Amino acid sequence: MNVKTLNFRPILYLLFTVIGGSQSKELARKIASKLDCKYVDSQITIFPDGESKITLPETPTGTVVVVQTTYPHADTNMIRTLALIAKAKKTASRVIAVIPYLCYMRQDMEFLSGEIVTSKMVAKLLGATGAAKIITVDIHSNLAVNYFDVPLVNTSAVPKMAGYFRKLDLKSPMIISPDLFWSKKAKQFAEILGAEQIALNKQRDRKTGKLKILHQKNLDLSGRDVVLIDDMISTGNSMILAARYAKSCYCRRIFAVCTHPLLVDNAEKRLMDADIDKIISSNTIENKTNQVDVSDIIAQSIE
Repeated sequence: MNVKTLNFRPILYLLFTVIGGSQSKELARKIASKLDCKYVDSQITIFPDGESKITLPETPTGTVVVVQTTYPHADTNMIRTLALIAKAKKTASRVIAVIPYLCYMRQDMEFLSGEIVTSKMVAKLLGATGAAKIITVDIHSNLAVNYFDVPLVNTSAVPKMAGYFRKLDLKSPMIISPDLFWSKKAKQFAEILGAEQIALNKQRDRKTGKLKILHQKNLDLSGRDVVLIDDMISTGNSMILAARYAKSCYCRRIFAVCTHPLLVDNAEKRLMDADIDKIISSNTIENKTNQVDVSDIIAQSIE
């Protein structure tokens, strides 16, 4: 659905209701504005033991769009998402779950014996609770997409993030993926900018979590701006390693770019201490690093 071409706004207003979850109210309001439809704000009360009491001030009807990112704490916000979907399902003709950052997608297979494939569990829960369609942004695992019984639309913030950098005065930019995992997205980003791109060979010990980067021969970044890009920045350890490596190759400025700015455990300060000049993210998670709005690409996926 091309939102820009819609001329029957009164009909849309009746068809759609957007519910803003506790972690995505600003984004939900923007999506509702793009669709020119009704917005309903969820209300949260926290019990002393940490349980969430969730209330909707009015009854949603028609197609209901639940917008809730699963920013840490992931467990709490996933439960809130499921609760909103279940409540909306009682009166709605259809429920679309917009989960911009979808948690538990890292564990998409049994890497070590005994590990639970939590991405499969979350996929089943979302469908069973009543979501007829799920929309997310730059899902962490393409493999996990196969675990969903309901249609899942995986949109991407990469083109818009690249568009943001096209407006900057970059000097001979080099686009770097901190590991091989997101190299295809980094290549797409680089192609939009007309820049060069490489992926670093990062290795992680599955038992200890320790990271290391295998150095590349003859990489000269002298005087060049470096853009480090990944789907998410959590602790920032991968970005910090990549930034130190870029500095050792005599680069000019370093930008850290991601779709999902989790930024846990004082990550933002640690990144700046590692000589990263600026952190840029989309607004899948509300944070002061947000420079790229994904409400339009999400709205275009709602139909």
